Amino acid sequence: MKRSPRTFKAVPEQMEVPSGELARELGLPWKQTGMPRLLIGRREWVGLPDLGISPLNAKTDSGARSSSLHAEDMVLSEDGARVTFVTVNHYGDRISCEAPVVATKKVRSSSGTAKKRVFIETKAVLAGGFTCAIRLSLANRSVMRCPMLIGRRALSGFFLIDPQSSHLLGGVRDLEHFVPGTRPS
Repeated sequence: MKRSPRTFKAVPEQMEVPSGELARELGLPWKQTGMPRLLIGRREWVGLPDLGISPLNAKTDSGARSSSLHAEDMVLSEDGARVTFVTVNHYGDRISCEAPVVATKKVRSSSGTAKKRVFIETKAVLAGGFTCAIRLSLANRSVMRCPMLIGRRALSGFFLIDPQSSHLLGGVRDLEHFVPGTRPS
């Protein structure tokens, strides 16, 4: 007689012991960072107000070193100091942008192909109101589900990712309070 496979479900249990003490008790490595972290989902709503882009559905990816923004029709100035490009927000509106170039480097994509990319820096605002400077490579992400990817350099020190959840910081309407011009869904 063939036995059917058993499925076990892990249920988190509330612990009364502080994490560091529990880690020592279990003999696990523990590093006290001293700074609380925001819990975010695998996708979050982001606005880039200095570029006039909002809202964007951004994928959080701790496996990617750098962050990336969808860009089409990129044109570098003659001296290579500025770039103009077109991107698309959540509603499909095409938005023309211009920004100073901060770097040009080779980036290896998830498919393993290395290509030279232009990097810009701008201010990013998340739906919960968290604001930070972010460095973005410009790439054609038209085949990707999210036009923006937030990599580990931008996430480091600020966030923990819950891979089972999305938009933990709030919805598009919440982003509207922090980024003018975001229209409600």
